[in-house]
Amino acid sequence: MKPPYEITPEILRLITSISEKIGEVNANYLNKPSTLLRKQNRIKTIHSSLKIEGNTLSVEQITALLENKRVIGPKKDIKEVLNAIDIYENLDKYNPLNEKSFLKAHKDLMSNLIENAGKYRNQGVGIVKGTKVEHLAPPYENVKYLMKDLFEYLKNPNEIELIKSCVFHYEMEFIHPFLDGNGRMGRLWQTLILMEKYPVFEYLPFETLISKDQEKYYKALSESDKSGKSTKFIEYMLKVIDISISELLNFNNRTLNEKDRLEYFSSLNKLEFTRKDYMDIFKDISSATASRDLKKGVELNLFEKIGKMNKTKYKLITGYNTVYNL
Repeated sequence: MKPPYEITPEILRLITSISEKIGEVNANYLNKPSTLLRKQNRIKTIHSSLKIEGNTLSVEQITALLENKRVIGPKKDIKEVLNAIDIYENLDKYNPLNEKSFLKAHKDLMSNLIENAGKYRNQGVGIVKGTKVEHLAPPYENVKYLMKDLFEYLKNPNEIELIKSCVFHYEMEFIHPFLDGNGRMGRLWQTLILMEKYPVFEYLPFETLISKDQEKYYKALSESDKSGKSTKFIEYMLKVIDISISELLNFNNRTLNEKDRLEYFSSLNKLEFTRKDYMDIFKDISSATASRDLKKGVELNLFEKIGKMNKTKYKLITGYNTVYNL
């Protein structure tokens, strides 16, 4: 059965807005951000998703762990981050349509943090806020059947991916299939579902917006619980996604220096190009600036110059998609 929700005018507006922005992302080659931007966004994703669950490590500490440096902090928090780094560095290992892959991801994410990581809960659970039970999850005996149905829903080709990802996120939180790690699994799996159709979501840290105003996140979950359908949560998550893509598009509007431009352009892997192709990406620079950039790129062995005058072309020397010391 399809989980219950309604298509509202707000949902239609947001899907249209997101679809237009994804088109703009692809047109500007932002579907594969630069190496540096990808790293920064991955750190933001890990920091924000774990912060929502009470992890105390800072962005700087997570960056240090990503670079295999020593960090002083609570053992549990450090282990949570190390597990998350391993997950987000290997997202292609997990199949968003496969339940066994889902359980494997939970095992990897919660390894050495809880007993029975990667297994559905075997006891009843409720979410308590203060002295009030905010949410009573379905009986544990029903979990495996509910999750099986939810994965069947994911295979429905007639559902829009943007909606499907939100519905899965909400329904999984409602079922609460694990004793711990449900929140981070819901956000991780929504990312994986979206990545299937839109690769840019691998680098889109929408968790950052959730962590900045967690009350709205929990309110959307609560309102959907009370109404018996995921409509409110779909509206909330689509707004978060829409804002996140807008922030990515703002990348092109910031002031880039020579290093930024060369690093970003090299990461696009355009094997052969002209000065005009370079200027099509960086629309606010002059032809003289573009020529200086490309000359510097040749000096650094990033590009090889072919031809002369108006027949000049450049060839990318592969293997140089790291941060350059200019």
